[in-house]
Amino acid sequence: MKAIKTYQGTVYPWNCDHMGHMNVQFYVAKFDEAIWNLFFYLGMTPTYLRENKRGMVALEQHLNYYKEVHAGDCIYIESKVLEINEKTMSIQHIMFNMMNEERIAETKITGLHIDTVLRKGINLPEFVKVKYNELEKA
Repeated sequence: MKAIKTYQGTVYPWNCDHMGHMNVQFYVAKFDEAIWNLFFYLGMTPTYLRENKRGMVALEQHLNYYKEVHAGDCIYIESKVLEINEKTMSIQHIMFNMMNEERIAETKITGLHIDTVLRKGINLPEFVKVKYNELEKA
């Protein structure tokens, strides 16, 4: 799938630790914001999730850090679906520094589509698979 921009923002002073660079928890938070934008693009909007009592949960996540960022740095994230299965999808997010286009960090996440009432994995909706296939061909 072609990568799409799913996040753009700034590193704030309160995102930084005592060593002066963005703390690990904020990398994860920014990747989390990006993933909901990717889900929206695939059709899993907040309205769809609420009205159908559906959700996504992370099963596994791997992070790699390449460069430090500091307060005031502007960043963006590009995301893509790596694989879709019956109930799960694997996603990659890459965070970049807007100033120099350097790769800052990367994460790969495997998520499970769930029924939020039963708290049980269920099949991904067909429209997600259709959108993914459209993007595969783009």
